[in-house]
Amino acid sequence: MTQVLLSENEGIESAFRRFKRQVSRAGILADVKKRRYFETPQEKRKRKAVAARLK
Repeated sequence: MTQVLLSENEGIESAFRRFKRQVSRAGILADVKKRRYFETPQEKRKRKAVAARLK
């Protein structure tokens, strides 16, 4: 779970930028996008082949 604590004199814009940076580093958005749409069997095979090559 990503969490950003505001310091006393910190603006909301800088806190939001820190939050976005933490979310991207944690890979949360990539995971959400990956699970968002239906994956065809061909796409599934392709993804598994790429993952096997990277191992």
